[in-house]
Amino acid sequence: MPESIVTNTQREVWLRGPVDGVPPLLQPVAHALLQAAEEVEAMLHAFPDDLLFTRTHGVASVGFHLQHIAGVLDRLTTYARGSALSAEQLAALHAEGSAPEPGTSAAALVRGVRERVHTTIDYLRTVPESALVEPRLVGRSGLPSTTLGLLVHCAEHTMRHVGQLLVTSRVLRERQGVQAEDGVE
Repeated sequence: MPESIVTNTQREVWLRGPVDGVPPLLQPVAHALLQAAEEVEAMLHAFPDDLLFTRTHGVASVGFHLQHIAGVLDRLTTYARGSALSAEQLAALHAEGSAPEPGTSAAALVRGVRERVHTTIDYLRTVPESALVEPRLVGRSGLPSTTLGLLVHCAEHTMRHVGQLLVTSRVLRERQGVQAEDGVE
């Protein structure tokens, strides 16, 4: 059978092989997070900065989704470590959806998502598989979870917001008559 003409970078991340240093049981989490980062970068390439915090049809803004993805990964990995959120993390949570400073760019928020994904994957490399079933408490109410539950939620929650981000960015671009480059969307 002839070798596929599809290059590694054209395949979805989960088909590119294991992520170096990530334990086997956490590979799906790493794959989903890397896929999300790639999709966010592709869909928001050259996204108009003036549309970042625009809400349409009653849904969250593109800027909110980008801040929220990065923030949730930070918060969930904090809980996975068995720690409580810091005052800085709580302040960031309450600021999600607001422009952090005038002139905030889509590129900067996308970079923040990419950096948080890589920080999360670096954390995955440190998690022994024996710790995956350890109980963890979530939030001020101390809701029960496990290390694995929190890390799987990192992946599924991120991908949920990436899907919402795709739709919202497309609607905003079309409403403004701005086409995505290279037919990404």
